[in-house]
Amino acid sequence: MMKPFGLSLVLCLSAAPVLAQDDDGFSLMDQGARLFLRGLMSELEPTLDELEGMAPEIKPGLQALADEMGPALAQIIARIDDLRFYEAPVILDNGDILIRRRAEAPLYAPTGPEAEPEDAPAPNPEIDL
Repeated sequence: MMKPFGLSLVLCLSAAPVLAQDDDGFSLMDQGARLFLRGLMSELEPTLDELEGMAPEIKPGLQALADEMGPALAQIIARIDDLRFYEAPVILDNGDILIRRRAEAPLYAPTGPEAEPEDAPAPNPEIDL
């Protein structure tokens, strides 16, 4: 549905400078574009009203999700230095989710309160987790 809408809009707007002005100061293409967009909004209005009516039903679930997952996501984000250094997540058969660091990424250097102490053993690069 978006392709016909986009094509129609581009065609309407591209021809606008060519047409002469009528008495109201708007070109025929401007008027056509306005009528088209008004019609589109009247078609979308029932769907938007339905979504607005669903908001009270969805809000408690989204709030609970934010309350439970928010702190955990904040901890994960604090530990990740740059998303470009990681591959896409992989979900294992048992449901575990692995997010591997790319081989070409620089060595991970933790910062902040979760940084490892200096006397901690260095990770073994030969171990494949």
